[in-house]
Amino acid sequence: MDVQAAREIGAGIAVIALAGVGIGLGNIFSTLVGSIARNPAARPHVFGLGMLGFALTEAIALFALLIAFLILFS
Repeated sequence: MDVQAAREIGAGIAVIALAGVGIGLGNIFSTLVGSIARNPAARPHVFGLGMLGFALTEAIALFALLIAFLILFS
């Protein structure tokens, strides 16, 4: 196996984490909308927690892309 082929396969495997991130973001925002629809008075508290969950989940995507780029270009 060529080194370049191994790098491309490794980067592809590293990017698989993005599928989990997409599922996680969909779950976070669907739960956020559902909870605000059930209790609009709790919006200020729930919205902040939803944004925190979004930021932490998005950080996983950035780490996965960083690892993929490191595998490809190092």
